[in-house]
Amino acid sequence: MPKMKTKSGAKKRFKMTASGKVKAGPAGKRHGMIKRTPKQIRQNRGTDILADCDAKIVKKYMPYNR
Repeated sequence: MPKMKTKSGAKKRFKMTASGKVKAGPAGKRHGMIKRTPKQIRQNRGTDILADCDAKIVKKYMPYNR
């Protein structure tokens, strides 16, 4: 049986926690900060834990990272 491949886009964007949850950076932080409110910029710092329905999709892309 051949090995499954990890999606290279997913391995750059997501990290797994020790308990198996998926961490991701928030959307809307790449460019165009001048039109965002300071509150939006503050709240989008750091990383977020993805919802279970989204994490399920990401885990398919990263078969060996569990």
